[in-house]
Amino acid sequence: MPDQEDKRNASVETMHKAIFAAGCFWGVEKKFSEIEGVIKTEVGYAQGHTPNPSYEEVCGGNSNHAEVVSLDFDQSLVKYETLVRIFYDLHDPTTLNQQGPDRGTQYRSIIVYNNDEQKEIASAVTQELNESKFNNQITTTLEPLGIYQPAEEYHQQYLIKKYSFLNI
Repeated sequence: MPDQEDKRNASVETMHKAIFAAGCFWGVEKKFSEIEGVIKTEVGYAQGHTPNPSYEEVCGGNSNHAEVVSLDFDQSLVKYETLVRIFYDLHDPTTLNQQGPDRGTQYRSIIVYNNDEQKEIASAVTQELNESKFNNQITTTLEPLGIYQPAEEYHQQYLIKKYSFLNI
């Protein structure tokens, strides 16, 4: 995997942000960090009502935040539509408030859009996949960005740091 610092050479015009919630943010961050054109990843908490929540508050379920991954990406290398499609391949968007053994509203499926163009693209892809692949069972919500808070440092690149000796 390219070093995060080495990937930051994109021009300002082609740089964009995307935010996705697809269960536990560790694995989602790892997968997105491997995509060509994704320049930087950051895990955090979004869409809740508590400013500056801690991991414990989010896991307690009272903040209503979801675990999310924020991406900086170079649109000349990877399109937002491609990232939305990858998002749907990374998790089961038909399970409400859970992914695998992880349960709770912090694991819900969300596409957080930053502008009308992202909303339109995410909506079109969601509708297409809902009808063609997921039998109209998608529970993913599309939401404008609300509160966003980066997660604690020990969560950033967690799987890479913890298991770097495995070259995963």
